[in-house]
Amino acid sequence: MSIVLIPGLLCDRYCWEPVLDHLTEATVADLGSQDTITQMATDCLALSEGLLEVAGHSMGARVAMEMARLAPNRVQRLVLMDTGYKPLGEGEAEKRAEIVAYGHEHGMKALADRWLPPMVYEPNRTPELMGALTDMVLRSDPDRHERQIHALVNRPDAAAYLPGVTCPTLVVVGRQDQWSPVEQHQEIMALLPNARLEIVEDAGHFAPVEQPDVVGPMVAAFLKGES
Repeated sequence: MSIVLIPGLLCDRYCWEPVLDHLTEATVADLGSQDTITQMATDCLALSEGLLEVAGHSMGARVAMEMARLAPNRVQRLVLMDTGYKPLGEGEAEKRAEIVAYGHEHGMKALADRWLPPMVYEPNRTPELMGALTDMVLRSDPDRHERQIHALVNRPDAAAYLPGVTCPTLVVVGRQDQWSPVEQHQEIMALLPNARLEIVEDAGHFAPVEQPDVVGPMVAAFLKGES
């Protein structure tokens, strides 16, 4: 059984380090070259043969859902963290096009300075955490950002197939996640036949690194079948 961890928009291995600290082996996916959720899911399924345990954060959780749709017999356990499940909302395409253009015009540092703070619960916005998150964004570039936004804008409607995802699923959300709120995760859990919800106190959208001592062992234990 292989474990695959899938980062979100403009994210990489850094967001999974609190979980990796509690695992002996796992693969962190790279979603830099694809521009659709389905292609991201297909490439993640190709990372390993056989049965999989899959965890996704934010955009990565949408990819994880798609993996479960494409290969229900392979995905044995699923973690969906700080994410959404609905198709494109009204006005969303225009807002996302604007921030893509902003990244191309002003660069990744300006994009990070604008994008990151609302994602993090205000008491957690320490120089150390915000610096690490900014460094992570700077490891991407405007073209990668544009491809990932294209994937999100053209995302599947997961609500149409989540009731058919029967594997054990852990749904995790930061209590103060304003981007993907608790209520949205309650809706996801209600659609899934075999899911439980864990709300992480004092955390925003980046719950894994905002509360690493809570999220890391919790997610790792679930993936190892210990909880």
